[in-house]
Amino acid sequence: MSHLILMLHPMLGMLAILAAGWLFVETRHVDAQNGQRIISLSNVTAILVWISYIVAGYWYVVFYAPEKAVILKGPWPFAHNYFMETKEHVFFVLLLLATYLPIAARDDLTGKSPARSLTGWVACLVALLGIMMEGYGAFISMGVKLGALPH
Repeated sequence: MSHLILMLHPMLGMLAILAAGWLFVETRHVDAQNGQRIISLSNVTAILVWISYIVAGYWYVVFYAPEKAVILKGPWPFAHNYFMETKEHVFFVLLLLATYLPIAARDDLTGKSPARSLTGWVACLVALLGIMMEGYGAFISMGVKLGALPH
């Protein structure tokens, strides 16, 4: 069960990145036909980020302690000391930005409105921070793998 939970987290994160990227593109080309799609994508992005956070939090509290010990005793302790610690803190910015997306997307996004620009750039930041989180997760995963190898 822990492996399923562990894989669910990056999968949801990747879906959120894709949704945020799609949302960014949609805000570059706002018209009467994609207004509802923009609102839907902003909601989907926020929901996916929140579910990813809940799943990761559960996994971290219940299953991470033994893996943390393996990382810290292995050749890549920085996988926890830098990447996990940074991920734990930066993710809150991502969570706040994703939560703000549905609020920003409900405004009038036609023309050169500030809300359109704000929604687009917040979506871009969500996608970029999400990519950063995925990369940091790869370092953490490699830290566990290297720590588990015989030295």
